[in-house]
Amino acid sequence: MIKSVFIANRGEIAVRIIRAAKELQIQTVLGYSNSDKDSLAYRMADKKVCIGGAKSSESYLNVNNIITAAIASKCDAIHPGVGFLSENADFAQLVTSSGLIFIGPDAATIRLLGDKISSRNVAIASGVPITPGSTKEVESIEEAYIIANDIGYPVMLKATAGGGGRGIRIVHSKKEMSNAYKISKTEALNFFMNDAIHIEKYLDHPRHVEVQLFGDGKGKAFHLGERDCSVQRNHQKLIEESPSTVITSHMRLKMGEDAVRLCSHLHYKGAGTVEFLVQDGAYYFMEVNARVQVEHPVSEVINFVDIIKEQFIIASNEKMSINKSLTSIDSHAIECRINASTAGSITALTLPMGPWVRVDTHIFNGYTITPHYDALLAKIIVHTNERQESINVMIRALQEFHIEGVKTNKEEQLLILTSQQFRSGKFNTQLYEQLFPIQEKR
Repeated sequence: MIKSVFIANRGEIAVRIIRAAKELQIQTVLGYSNSDKDSLAYRMADKKVCIGGAKSSESYLNVNNIITAAIASKCDAIHPGVGFLSENADFAQLVTSSGLIFIGPDAATIRLLGDKISSRNVAIASGVPITPGSTKEVESIEEAYIIANDIGYPVMLKATAGGGGRGIRIVHSKKEMSNAYKISKTEALNFFMNDAIHIEKYLDHPRHVEVQLFGDGKGKAFHLGERDCSVQRNHQKLIEESPSTVITSHMRLKMGEDAVRLCSHLHYKGAGTVEFLVQDGAYYFMEVNARVQVEHPVSEVINFVDIIKEQFIIASNEKMSINKSLTSIDSHAIECRINASTAGSITALTLPMGPWVRVDTHIFNGYTITPHYDALLAKIIVHTNERQESINVMIRALQEFHIEGVKTNKEEQLLILTSQQFRSGKFNTQLYEQLFPIQEKR
């Protein structure tokens, strides 16, 4: 088993990793920026090493500082958490070539899956259904016209190296294509230093459903059921739940089998998520997130599994405690992400408690929210016997949540949960725009 881990991340995921490591009696070394010295993770870690300034480029994206600090701290492994360098193949390669264990898939797998075109081709080779579209880079506007005409408008232009909802443009007609093509390539270059794009058929009322996977790196893989992530704003997830109201038992079985087959084909190692779009009774492969997801607690509570611990176990080449895939879900879990909309110091804070409620967070009374990093403040997770009970408990938990000093999206979350569309389970990825059309126009 790994003896000491360097945590190359911050916020609630750093806290989450520290807790799992401590329960496995693994020493924790936190790499922190100079603006995170007052963080909860800093207080909890066994050792701390400053890796740079407040800007991500100076600290959490500073590969040399992170690896140098991990080696100097005599760590066995680096856990990249989520975001930052978690899906950076060059970083993963440098970690292993430096004699450290990278807690995640190998660099070749990350590189393959990080490219949207190559990952679509892996899905095809694994017999997993994909949306109609290009299987190579679209290199000219003339080629874009031909592909879009073949599969039919609307289509979606996507950055091949993209992620997080960046570098995406929806095109409804040939008239829109030229401008959208230029903008998409520019965004792709600005965000990912790679202007390659491809085209997929745009599904206008899909659900976004993902399957939690684990692989042992030797061809064996299991899944922990699905999470529905359809409630989004600008492609950023807000609410996740399991099971999905759009997935039938037969679809869960087939989707899970497809996800497992894809990961087995790759000899995938560690935790990962296969993401699908679901529409009109069919599902289509979208991408693989080669890391742990922000919404992993939903699958944890449904399965009574500690996903972060499992990452440590697999990275240590120990036998996974998971030995079969989930075929049916007999309870319900839901997660709401509480995001800050302003920076500032928290002057009062009450976190929800009570039966069936879990809160993953790094904030506390007196903590200062800076503009340098992700806006996520807390994840509230509820686990009950059935969906309507989970919704009611979550509403109560959100009403209990009280914070002063910064503004959050709490009221938006309450409006979503109490909406007829969400309560009925009959909604899609356009729900936020339907409920908040004025905000989206801004």
